[in-house]
Amino acid sequence: MTARRTAVAAVVLGIAPIALTGLAASPAAAHGTMTNPVSRVSACYAEGPESPDSAACKAAVAASGAQAFYDWNEVNIANAAGNHKSLIPDGKLCSAGRDKYKGLDLPRADWPSSAFTSGNRTFRYKATAPHRGTFELYVTKDGYDPSKPLKWSDLEAKPFAKVTDPKLVNGEYVFDGVVPARSGRHLIYSVWQRSDSPEAFYTCSDVVFGGKDNGGSTGGAPAPTASAPSQAQIDEGTDKSTVDHGGHGGDDHTDHASAPAGTEPATKSSEGNAPAADGAGSPSPIGEPAGKPAEEPAVPAAAAGNLAETGGDGTTPYIAVGGAAVLALGAAVMFGTARRKAASAGRHSR
Repeated sequence: MTARRTAVAAVVLGIAPIALTGLAASPAAAHGTMTNPVSRVSACYAEGPESPDSAACKAAVAASGAQAFYDWNEVNIANAAGNHKSLIPDGKLCSAGRDKYKGLDLPRADWPSSAFTSGNRTFRYKATAPHRGTFELYVTKDGYDPSKPLKWSDLEAKPFAKVTDPKLVNGEYVFDGVVPARSGRHLIYSVWQRSDSPEAFYTCSDVVFGGKDNGGSTGGAPAPTASAPSQAQIDEGTDKSTVDHGGHGGDDHTDHASAPAGTEPATKSSEGNAPAADGAGSPSPIGEPAGKPAEEPAVPAAAAGNLAETGGDGTTPYIAVGGAAVLALGAAVMFGTARRKAASAGRHSR
């Protein structure tokens, strides 16, 4: 082999492993939870996963284990694609149907709660890995009984607040909504459906309308006030979390829940779900995919269809790069072979 051919082969062989390394990587995933009103999972994390204070959080940790609460920002389904109602069974709304978070589904009237009012309110959603998407908020109907498992039929059919790509302020999504009139203990259910992937996140926030909690409809002991974790608490628990952000990068999706086998993603909805001026868009029944934002998500062109349409996990760009490296290597081999044949033919013709 000549020095020139050796150099070409070395370059190509050097590029291939570097490009193929991307096959082992994967993109960042969205993560977060509601902090105003405080979600169950964040309230229990704030109390401390190893030794929570409230009876409800103690029971939740006993059912799920402490790790579920160190992973407070990943109550999700990786390939939901808008099919929330068909993927999450009754009684498992707060865990998104994931056994890992089953403690969040415990029917009790003493979950830590937030004082709440009807009318115009500002909501906050902690985003440890921000992504574009649509938030929908639902409230339980009159007559809701917190001592019974939460069912889809316990929620109003349409969201009272819906917003696409709300503003991000100090690491939290901030948006407004108009809360219907209620009294006593209720629950706010949120769905965050990403628009750059099929992944969706879910939260349950316990609230009390009209003053001090009296133990809900059961007349039990008053529940403690829910508190969201401070940034110091979040930072302190990072080493024990299995949710890998790596500075908003490198989530390997090893713990992301997927939809049951055979479940097809929902067909993308038509335009017309843009948010209104007050931040609340046109409500749509839960379970329907969120409308596409006005601008396309900032994802690579090669990956856009994979992420939004087919339920892929975002590895397509890496596969493409790896494939290009393999093709380059093959081309170099073919080029070398052709050179050798040409040289041999020249010698025989002399």
